[in-house]
Amino acid sequence: MNFRALAVFLALALLALFAMLNWVAFTAPTTLTLGFADVSAPLGLIMLIITGVVSGLFLVYILFQQAGVILEARRYAKELKGHRELADKAEASRFTEMRTYLDGEMRRIEVQGAAANREFAARIEKLEQGLQDKLAESTRTMQAGLGEIEDKLDRVLPPPRS
Repeated sequence: MNFRALAVFLALALLALFAMLNWVAFTAPTTLTLGFADVSAPLGLIMLIITGVVSGLFLVYILFQQAGVILEARRYAKELKGHRELADKAEASRFTEMRTYLDGEMRRIEVQGAAANREFAARIEKLEQGLQDKLAESTRTMQAGLGEIEDKLDRVLPPPRS
């Protein structure tokens, strides 16, 4: 129970206690003027009944106000749930779109990598072939040079005796 409800309950309890302690004064008849006629009635009892009616009207007003607040809160909760579901669907859609984009990018990178590997292998093979050609040329050049040296040596030196 919150402080306001406790204060209202305490005020009503004090009013009821005051009415019980002064019940004789509340029920004592008095002459009352209604504007067009004079009536003999207990003023305290009439004021107590009016206080009760006004309090009851305030209670009904508060009940309707609380019911309206509860209905509005439920409506807002439903709207919030709908918006949350919509946001979740949009987020899932974005994740799916991002996954599709990333898959496409990975495939593109793999294709580029494979093409680069093929190109690199082709260059390596070409360089290897060039190196083999140079090695063969160097071998031929060296053999020709050795052949010339042998010829010169054969001309200058006598043939060996066997």
